[in-house]
Parts: sequence; structure tokens; C-alpha cells
Amino acid sequence: MGLLNFIKRRKNENSPEARRRFLLQYGRITDAVIVECETNDIGEEIAHYVYSIHGVDFESSEFLTEEQRKDRLKYAPGATVGVRFDPKNHGNSIII
Repeated sequence: MGLLNFIKRRKNENSPEARRRFLLQYGRITDAVIVECETNDIGEEIAHYVYSIHGVDFESSEFLTEEQRKDRLKYAPGATVGVRFDPKNHGNSIII
């Protein structure tokens, strides 16, 4: 049973929810600019954004949460939003 618990726990640590919790707790904050928003075939909204850390530009995208979708103007192209990023992996980020 120990091995199965380890595998299950490891799988949960890599879930999108675990990643979001980690970044909300430990991530550093910077500003990002929304480049584009799009809706996929099943109605999920995806925001594409860019941010800069120590002179290096990063581009990422994220599915907007239900709460974020309620305020569409905040995530319109050209809008500035807060981003939390992993200080050890600057490419790992979420919109806050």
C-alpha cells in the first residue's frame, strides 16, 4: 500500500489545482499584460499573457476561472493583471 499511496500523492502534487495552490502560497508577484483572449470549442476562456522578470520576457496562457470570467474587462487584451510565478522556474505562472 505504501507504493500506491506514494504514486497517488505524487499524481495529486502535479495536478493543476496543486500547482495553483503552490503558486498562490509561494509565488512571487509581478505584472503581466493580456495579449489575447480566446474561447475553445467547449466554451472555456483562455487568456494569453506576457510578463518580464530580470529583463527576460515570458509568455504563457491560462484557462480563466469562473470568478475571473465574471470580470471580462479585467482580462481584455491590453489589460495589466497580476501574476504569481515560481521563483525557481520563472515560466511557471498563474494570473491572480
